[in-house]
Amino acid sequence: MPVATSFPALMMKSTAKIIVGLAVTGFLTACSGHKPAIPTASAMAVKPQAQTARRIYNIPPLGQRTVEDVLQTYGAYAMSKLKPYFDKAKVSYPPREVTFIALKKEMKLELWARDSGEFRFIRDYRIHAASGVPGPKLRQGDMQVPEGVYRVAGLNPNSNFHLSMKLNYPNEFDLFHAWQEGRTDPGSDIFIHGNAQSIGCLAMGDETIEELFVLAAHVGAENAKVVIAPHDPRTFPLKADIEGLPEWTSELYSRISREIKALSPVPKPVAAAGL
Repeated sequence: MPVATSFPALMMKSTAKIIVGLAVTGFLTACSGHKPAIPTASAMAVKPQAQTARRIYNIPPLGQRTVEDVLQTYGAYAMSKLKPYFDKAKVSYPPREVTFIALKKEMKLELWARDSGEFRFIRDYRIHAASGVPGPKLRQGDMQVPEGVYRVAGLNPNSNFHLSMKLNYPNEFDLFHAWQEGRTDPGSDIFIHGNAQSIGCLAMGDETIEELFVLAAHVGAENAKVVIAPHDPRTFPLKADIEGLPEWTSELYSRISREIKALSPVPKPVAAAGL
């Protein structure tokens, strides 16, 4: 029998849980309005060797690192790798907003960004691991990578998976449907992180997460959106035709499809010859 808890009360409880978790891991500091200084072009753009980075940059041990420590270590190098892609797309760095599109079937993460104009494709990355099957995440421990439209809730410089970016799963959509169905523990702690192992997160490898972490820090985590889809809806439509999916999956897939397709510019009609 579902627990008779109001949806607003469930949201307040979940939000409080997330805030406490962020405070413990230092996410609230990372999510503040302060944006770390961006390295100049003259900064050393050489990848620090893992064995000497702590000695050279005096990096604190795991558990005591800050976002600024990560930027000091990896910022210039990550920026040197990112900037040519932004230059090619004619988008300034750092951009005003970024959107990451994660495609589970294709195991690919696309980076889109914009400054004052429309979003433009910057580049894509290989997803090293993403556990689960097509379909949304429903409960703690189901090993599912969520599907939906999310925000980066904070940056974790002390991740056990090198570096990580926390997503705001469960969002309002997830909480509402969990409340409707009486699911009291839809899960939490979903990250985009380094390494190549996944238990419901997107594992990008250490080199890639350094770029993504630095980019999110420069643009501001609050300006980074993450759309996660079972497959690319630009290739073939998203359909909730797998047995066992919730009834609301069709609505979810419509939202995901709109978000992804809105990024791609509509082709301009070609004028007929002689007109």
